[in-house]
Amino acid sequence: MTKLSVNVNKIATLRNARGGNVPNLVQVSMDLEKFGAQGITIHPRPDERHIRYQDARDLKKVVSTEFNIEGNPVQKFIDLVLEVKPTQVTLVPDAVDAITSNAGWDTIKHKSFLQEVIATFKSQGIRTSIFIDPVQKMIEGAKATGTDRIELYTESYATLYPTNKEEAIRPYIDSAFVASELGLGINAGHDLSLENIEYFKNSIPDLLEVSIGHALISEALYEGFERVIAQYLKKLSS
Repeated sequence: MTKLSVNVNKIATLRNARGGNVPNLVQVSMDLEKFGAQGITIHPRPDERHIRYQDARDLKKVVSTEFNIEGNPVQKFIDLVLEVKPTQVTLVPDAVDAITSNAGWDTIKHKSFLQEVIATFKSQGIRTSIFIDPVQKMIEGAKATGTDRIELYTESYATLYPTNKEEAIRPYIDSAFVASELGLGINAGHDLSLENIEYFKNSIPDLLEVSIGHALISEALYEGFERVIAQYLKKLSS
């Protein structure tokens, strides 16, 4: 079964809008696990506009499933990950002012940098993943960095899915084949939803984990977390 890791950034955004502690990010994360989520993902950014660095420390104390911290490996982020020691760190090349992640790594151009950062994390027993576009040469480049996994950036799939799902999934099938041949674990994330997740999962047989935040939180506004989590688990296990 493909694991479901829930990105709770949007919960932090809602909390920060009023400056207090409602909704309580830690309690929501614990509840998501109780409802069946198999991981919690956070993506702190330097300005802490949603997830705060202290949230990572607080969540480390309570997350009983897998804890995944995403982000651009600037020194402040590296220091946080080494302090918290999550299950997995996902390296994302987002700009400081990015609203959301919008590109994967150029693993060839940044090979030396990624090798150094990944070696640092792996020396502390932290599983590593690289956020990457579904491009063969970038996946081959990822292998050379020493990463354990890649996370396929799925925005283009989600965008094209409503009109041509076969074309939408094709580069991801090809990329997954290359990754599996190279011995890389496969994660995926960005704009995956209840509408498109089942087709993606069934097309990528070696898919280990999906990280879903914006769509899941939005869907839960209508149906509630417990029901939405159950729907995702059903689709990921079919």
